[in-house]
Amino acid sequence: MTIRPELIDKLRAKRAKLTENVSPEKLEALHAKGLLSARERLDTLFEEGTFQELGLHASHSATSFGMAGRSLPADGVIVGNGYVGNTQVASFSQDFSVLAGTLGKMQARKIARIMRHALKIGVPLVAFKDSGGARIQEGVDALSGYGDVFYANVLLSGVVPQIAVICGPCAGGAAYSPALMDFVIMTRHNAHMFLTGPEVIKAVTGRATTMAEVGGAEMHSTVSGNAHFVAEDDQQAIGLVKQLLSYLPANNTEDPPHNLAVPIEEMEDPGINDCIPDSPSEPLDMYAVIRRLVDHGELLEVHAGFARNVIVGFARISGVVVGIVANQPMVMAGALDLNAADKVARFVRTCNIFNVPVVTLVDVPGFLPGVEQERSGIIRHGAKMLFAYGSCTAPKITVILRKAYGGSYLAMCSQEMGADMVYAWPTAEIAVMGAEAAVKILYRKELEQAEDRQAKAAELAQKYRDEFASPYVSASNFYITDVIEPQDTRWTVALALRKVLDKRELRPAKKHGNIPM
Repeated sequence: MTIRPELIDKLRAKRAKLTENVSPEKLEALHAKGLLSARERLDTLFEEGTFQELGLHASHSATSFGMAGRSLPADGVIVGNGYVGNTQVASFSQDFSVLAGTLGKMQARKIARIMRHALKIGVPLVAFKDSGGARIQEGVDALSGYGDVFYANVLLSGVVPQIAVICGPCAGGAAYSPALMDFVIMTRHNAHMFLTGPEVIKAVTGRATTMAEVGGAEMHSTVSGNAHFVAEDDQQAIGLVKQLLSYLPANNTEDPPHNLAVPIEEMEDPGINDCIPDSPSEPLDMYAVIRRLVDHGELLEVHAGFARNVIVGFARISGVVVGIVANQPMVMAGALDLNAADKVARFVRTCNIFNVPVVTLVDVPGFLPGVEQERSGIIRHGAKMLFAYGSCTAPKITVILRKAYGGSYLAMCSQEMGADMVYAWPTAEIAVMGAEAAVKILYRKELEQAEDRQAKAAELAQKYRDEFASPYVSASNFYITDVIEPQDTRWTVALALRKVLDKRELRPAKKHGNIPM
């Protein structure tokens, strides 16, 4: 028995109607803005011929407000899975051309289904967000749908990587789903993410504002910290997704994609000495050090525009995937503030989830002093860093380049906070506080009696550094593993990483710790 040709024709016609809903003219207009259609985004992400769609024929059942019998192709969202390189990935892409991509009960069911599928088989999830928000024609059904999606986000959290790409509007409650994911990428000119837009803000508060001020990519990447990356257009955003996936395992039970075939070359790098300023009071550019430490000088920086006094990102050291955490003395002298603490804590916890070793580069004068910092909760925020490092069981290697003072020394992953190896340069200063500040307290009388107060202070500061802040003092008490030459940093860290990759650390049985939120 052969299938009747008219049945095949009917299937093909239905498929064409559901998948070819964007006209060539509309596609051209999208491309002119740097946008892709919902289906083009998936075609660009996945290897050709590997994407399989789920729920193409799913349809809403709403009847109010003119919805009865209304055709909404794929109900405004395309879901399925395919391969990005050799990695299987689950994805959904909201279709703004279908009722502004609004979410109703069926769209939510499709999204939640692919998310749970990702959870079951242990693969990353990539979400393309392009939606006007809740489908008000469906009323509370839409709200219920959002609840299903948020709950699925929480189930996936800590199990598989979740990456959100904001390509257009992400309005109202829709913004909470990307906020629950691991990484958020926004396109610079087309993406907007907000709970209440300018019109609502003006109506309620009387304050006039713009979409860029409350929901633009620039604001979220530099002020609110809600966006981890900014892309110029959809194509670049998808490129960032692929870069991220190249550093992450498929799920929390696997190791990152290390390339252990890369040899560790015991080569000195005297050029790193050029990164070190002559005076301890001059700022060191940490990017220059990172470029010499990581393979090919390549760092995929996360949160690059936010809390720029610290640097976090993914790289490889002799083939081993690592998360880099570093102070940046070129900004605020590398001091830790509220946002820096949040940025580091979040990144360290992400690395821990996915078994990514953390390499911490330290040049920190302390937590930023100030009334506003104290009133805004620097104690609580700083404690997040301590909690993140203390609870991290992934391999942790710390290198103290110069300053490491007070509580910030501990917050940047000292041996006491669980670092597996702690190395220090001869230029390191490890102490309760900086030499200049300590001298003012410890040698007050001597300074008052000195003929040349400034010269005496400099003399005593150097004495304090030599006797109390020297890395050899910490080394003699075994607070650090070794004092190394800067030129040996790369191969020393590379070798240490290989030795701790199989680290296994057990913790007391519990649901979870109570991080200071």
